[in-house]
Amino acid sequence: MDNDFLGSHNSVTTQAARNLATTTKSLLMMEEITPRWLLQFLPWVNVTAGTYRVNRIKVLFKETGKVGINEQDGQFFVEPGQLRRISLFYAATDEELSLLADSFIIEQYQKDQVIVNEGDSANKLHIIAKGVVEATTFGERGQKLQIGILSSGDYFSEFALLENKPYSATITALSAGSMLTLDRERIDTLFSNRPELRKCLEQNRQGSSEWNKTNEHGEHKISIQAGHEGECELPETFVDYVEQPREYPLSLVQTVIKVHTRVTDLFNDPINQLEEQVRLTIEAMKEKQEWELLHNKEFGLLHSVAPSMRLQPRYGPPTPDDMDELLARIWKKPAIFLAHPKAIAAFGRECTRRGVPPVTVNIHGSPFLTWRGVPIVPCNKMLVNGKSKCQCNAGTTNILLMRLGEKEQGVIGLHQLGIPDEIMPSLSMRLMGIDNKALASYLFTLYFSTAVLTDDALACLENVEVGFYHNYSI
Repeated sequence: MDNDFLGSHNSVTTQAARNLATTTKSLLMMEEITPRWLLQFLPWVNVTAGTYRVNRIKVLFKETGKVGINEQDGQFFVEPGQLRRISLFYAATDEELSLLADSFIIEQYQKDQVIVNEGDSANKLHIIAKGVVEATTFGERGQKLQIGILSSGDYFSEFALLENKPYSATITALSAGSMLTLDRERIDTLFSNRPELRKCLEQNRQGSSEWNKTNEHGEHKISIQAGHEGECELPETFVDYVEQPREYPLSLVQTVIKVHTRVTDLFNDPINQLEEQVRLTIEAMKEKQEWELLHNKEFGLLHSVAPSMRLQPRYGPPTPDDMDELLARIWKKPAIFLAHPKAIAAFGRECTRRGVPPVTVNIHGSPFLTWRGVPIVPCNKMLVNGKSKCQCNAGTTNILLMRLGEKEQGVIGLHQLGIPDEIMPSLSMRLMGIDNKALASYLFTLYFSTAVLTDDALACLENVEVGFYHNYSI
């Protein structure tokens, strides 16, 4: 017989043999899946009736935050309503605020320029429109001391409009930028036309002295006496509550899966089709949940940081000094840092430069860098330049530090257990029906939220540069 007809091989081919073999298959892989460490570290509190109310002692003075700055055609301006964030102006009328907003002028400054000197006569209100500045003073021994780093929306010397006092600090530009300023000459012109405006600002200034009736956090002070002897009269006091405490309703993530019944009936060996659809959908929902816990404008952690707990890095990249400053703010049982992996790498480079490599610990079976014993947890939802997967090395991001737990007055996660058709905590799966095309529809719903119980439970290092590398000589 002709060998060409039989073929050139003397045994069964691999391709033919595979027709009789069972191929080992993997489950579906999805690169979007992350460890979601934030969900694992958060202590979850069960909520009834879908709402969690945070009861607090009455707060008489609450921080108002930064002044919102707008830019149009390269020109900076402030909306009149934003001026109420400055305590001196909070009781002014809308018309008065409009006059004040129109009175600001723009001043430019260059990097390393000294904007004001400590001890000089203060005669302007300064609002930083763009850039970063450093406030410094001198210690008792003549050494230069840093008071703080200010950025866009921060302001200083507002009471210079009413008082003849010197600047209490030297302000130096760390970068080129712009300021909106209102000097005493312009405000005096407004006062001459509107005497009631001066009276309003004077009342606001005097109202700031009401801090004496509060504790250092602006809360209603509980009068207590100590160290007395004899039959002295004791103070009478009570604990006042917030009359309208904040409530956190549970948010949700929802989607509908459609699967053809023929697929789920016939093609389930060795991998169940419906189970894979459900598994990957839940993974995507959990990723979205972690995103919302950080970025939701109503309850997201990045939007829940109090103004006094927002810090700026001194040099751009995150240094040990910056992380120490965060720990100085969250000194009551800090639990975790939360940062983008590139921010963690940038911090590691700064530690290497200083010869203080961070200690590594194992938690949940994975290694974590730590600083001062606090783990630095990676999270790709802490965006770099607005992206979770940053392709370039340069960019800015934020680093969070938080205290965790309800008993610790920290940050907590919220969910509700025992909902109908629950397949995971606070996550339900319901068959909605089968249509006339034999498509089965399944509704997935995940309920959740997060709450910051006190302002000192969460701090943020903003505008952290992740692209700085040191040039070591070889």
